[in-house]
Amino acid sequence: MTINELIKQLFIAFSKKDEDGFYKLAEELIDLEKRKKHNILAKELKEALYSNGSAFKSQTNRKFRTNKPIPRDNDTGFPLLDIKKYDYLDWDQLILSKKTKYDLEQIVQGFRNREVLATYNLTPKSKVLFCGLPGTGKTYSAQMLSSVMNLPMVYVNFDAIISSYLGETASNLRKVFDFIKDDVWIVLFDEVDIIGKNRDDQHETGEIKRVVNNFLQMIDNFEGESLIIASTNHPHILDPAIWRRFDEVISFELPGESERKYIFELFLKPIKKVKGIDLQIIANETEGFSPSDIKTTCHDSITHAILNGRDTLELSDILYSLEKYKQRLELRKTW
Repeated sequence: MTINELIKQLFIAFSKKDEDGFYKLAEELIDLEKRKKHNILAKELKEALYSNGSAFKSQTNRKFRTNKPIPRDNDTGFPLLDIKKYDYLDWDQLILSKKTKYDLEQIVQGFRNREVLATYNLTPKSKVLFCGLPGTGKTYSAQMLSSVMNLPMVYVNFDAIISSYLGETASNLRKVFDFIKDDVWIVLFDEVDIIGKNRDDQHETGEIKRVVNNFLQMIDNFEGESLIIASTNHPHILDPAIWRRFDEVISFELPGESERKYIFELFLKPIKKVKGIDLQIIANETEGFSPSDIKTTCHDSITHAILNGRDTLELSDILYSLEKYKQRLELRKTW
């Protein structure tokens, strides 16, 4: 649909007081402006669309009960989950391989075309497993999906889920699934290996094995419309049955040379740089770095320049931070 057609349909939806249709068309217009790289305009349109502070609005055009009580652990009283909302993130901020980014985009398209898929007796992929080393973008990708799909995120707090009382952990998991079943969310089980370890591991207790069984059953029986994301840094320790419960597995890999150069350019933008700094050489020196590693190095480089009384970044600042971070990585390997 062209922009002129979108605007026309927006007016028609408004005149008919078709709120759901209006929101859907408005989101399409915002997405069109994003694809045209009109990011400032897209951000302003989104702010205007949701400026009244109303309840969250989802891509399935459903409202959310913001006063719904958060489930808590019976023993400690700690909340079992947090509700987070991410605004104004877009695909350009997501530094991943083309394949990984495409896989994420397909998940979004699946949710947006739920009704079309239903005519073929199909459903969107709604249970996704993210695998990859720390710092490769798994959590940030979940946040990105929350923003792009305009769905609030339910972040599961495993520190509160895991209880010292026998049987209470499974009960806490049940509370989480009961909470998410009636609305549409992005649900993130970060570091799911905590409750998804291989049941054949002789070092694990019977309680953990029961928790894994319960988690598998809850995933199987969940029929809500939310997008469930489980992420892990250690896919090799997951129970084999975990893999079968997810209809999509996305691998997050370390960035290649060209991707590393782009990340350096992105995070060194806030400061002027002396002429002659070749970021391609720096990118060559950072093989094995994750996006998070590079971001930390860039921030440290800028801080080093500022603390030394300069508002211009020099090569020495980058080399200092790079060497320091390499030492940090070496220490991490020995622990």
